[in-house]
Amino acid sequence: MTHESDLSRIGISLPKNLLDRFDDILSYRGYSSRSEGIRDAIRSYITYYQWMSDVQGERQGVITMVYDHEQRGLLQVLTEIQHDHINIIQSSLHSHVSHDKCLEIILVRGDAGEIKKIAERLMAQKGVESVKLTTIPIEDELKHSH
Repeated sequence: MTHESDLSRIGISLPKNLLDRFDDILSYRGYSSRSEGIRDAIRSYITYYQWMSDVQGERQGVITMVYDHEQRGLLQVLTEIQHDHINIIQSSLHSHVSHDKCLEIILVRGDAGEIKKIAERLMAQKGVESVKLTTIPIEDELKHSH
């Protein structure tokens, strides 16, 4: 149990629509306070980041990205990032979800460190709403031959 003296107070600024969506989820899930929900969200983010950090070796996977295509200059930056990693990126699928939202699925294969760098660069772009990296190890086919 966390003691009151162990708590740090912070102030954050959020767009109203994001906070409203977060509050709706908190209410639906039965949280007693925003702070409780934010603590869980931060724990989840840390767990996801640690999981991503543990990925190593040769991997095959997908990067799933949702972004605002109205964000000035974003499409060009996303394209440049993908072109910078043509040795890792095998293919991509682009879908127009709504007037301003796009979903992109990027098929990747190669060194886990390079794949993580791509995902992190994509995540860092203004207008990118979410990026999820899912990978599996590439098994050595020699081990499975008879």
